[in-house]
Amino acid sequence: MKNGINKITFLIFFLTTSLAASAQNSGGESSNYFVITLVVVAALILITVILQVSDNLLRIEAKQIGVERKGVNYSIFPKANEIAREKLPRHTANHPVTVLKKGHNILLEGQIDDTTVHEAQVNTFAIQPKNFIGMSPIPKMVVEVGENVKAGDVLFFDKKRPEVKYVAPVSGEVIAVNRGEKRSIAEIVILKDKEISYRDLSSFDLEGSSREELVNYLLETGAWTVIRQRPYDVVADPQDTPKNIFISTFDTAPLAPDGNVVVAGRESAFQKGLDVLNKLTEGEIFLGIDAKDESPSKAFMEASGVTTRLFSGPHPAGNVGVQIHHTDPINAGDKVWVLGVQDVITLGAVFSEGRYNAERVVALTGGELNTAKYVRTYQGANIKDILADNITEDNTRIISGDVLSGKVKTTEGFLNFFDDQLTVIKEGNYHELFGWLLPIRPRPSVSNTFPNFLYPDLRFEADTNTHGEKRAFVVTGQYEKVLPMDIYVQHLMKSILMNDFERMEGLGIYELSEEDVALCEFVCTSKQPLQSILREGLDVMREQG
Repeated sequence: MKNGINKITFLIFFLTTSLAASAQNSGGESSNYFVITLVVVAALILITVILQVSDNLLRIEAKQIGVERKGVNYSIFPKANEIAREKLPRHTANHPVTVLKKGHNILLEGQIDDTTVHEAQVNTFAIQPKNFIGMSPIPKMVVEVGENVKAGDVLFFDKKRPEVKYVAPVSGEVIAVNRGEKRSIAEIVILKDKEISYRDLSSFDLEGSSREELVNYLLETGAWTVIRQRPYDVVADPQDTPKNIFISTFDTAPLAPDGNVVVAGRESAFQKGLDVLNKLTEGEIFLGIDAKDESPSKAFMEASGVTTRLFSGPHPAGNVGVQIHHTDPINAGDKVWVLGVQDVITLGAVFSEGRYNAERVVALTGGELNTAKYVRTYQGANIKDILADNITEDNTRIISGDVLSGKVKTTEGFLNFFDDQLTVIKEGNYHELFGWLLPIRPRPSVSNTFPNFLYPDLRFEADTNTHGEKRAFVVTGQYEKVLPMDIYVQHLMKSILMNDFERMEGLGIYELSEEDVALCEFVCTSKQPLQSILREGLDVMREQG
């Protein structure tokens, strides 16, 4: 405001001096025009000052009563992006839309063109303890090799939190307990029965029971494990009550599955899951919806008991972390819960179907597949089975998740617990001589060295070559151009490397998860492993309490 008043003072001085000089040169009659003009200018300046003061008071009042939110303009004056806002589908007319400009969409070959969901023939499934951040390397096993289990039977629990039980996604025989480094348990493998049998769950009166009884029921059935808590992205603590719960119904990552396809046919279970979540928080359930989607599912647009938030923009607009930042940011001491669409469905099925139903719609994507398609399977499906006869060649990289934040797998591995996408691309194990100097081959990039901006709809053939090695961690400003959050990522990463706890907290580490900085890692000139650095910082902060 001080700068605005200084500008107005300068404007008065300039106009007064100019008009006075003009009046002296023109004679008596012009002096009347000078007085009139001066009065008009003074009136306009007075109105401007009143509006400016009112605008500031409005912002202060909004902050004091607690209604101020990021992405909402509490001002008399419209922003430039509100005046020249992009055209959005009709269903957004009655909803506030958060328009994000920062980010970048990576268009790759291997997208799914047919929304038909095929039945996958998978024989083995596995639960992997390492998928759950913070779990003891060797959890307490409840079953042994050779035992038969039903879907929903307890397999193991964490010794640090024995009340949280991890259950079988399918019925069958436990055929292996594979171990990793230092005898840690890597996988509990189940050979699926031809016809799945489910553990009988006792009925539960959702309306007539207390929150504590509901929490205990979810812990006993194994459904609690689909709820993740931020900060740290760990399985939610049963002792905590979340400030809010956030669910993103769309994913903007490369080749990500369509939320409308995922929820189709299971709308009732999704709504029941929302009803359950409403009983677990005193805050709000925020449902993030894609404002650019021409026809979002009615399960999302007509969901009850939630507050919808529409977002428009390039990746990472679909990340739940970005949506939290622009809705109600995480501060020190805050705890919020997040779920994916299929996690909500699994939670709801416990009540609507009376069983732990770990069914998943998985998107098989990537340029090295014969056919990119949706398949229906269960959590932890075997990758060799799910990709049977569908890979074009051997020199490939298999990723559980998307190409930016997914984890490398082999054909003998299993889909990660929270993933609903499998991506197969070329392995980039080659050397490109002077690739930076001779940009001949088109590739996904934000650099104008490659004229990608001339072909906005062109899909690229991706591989894993990083086109360079790790370099000096220099200040470039690249991260801030692609991350639509008020966070200085480079400063945060350096504070993590220095183990500066206070700076980590002050720079917003609680708001981030690996997927939020994955695009920053993609554009990084210094080739820094930002996701690994962030996880190190989050683990340190979690251990410090």
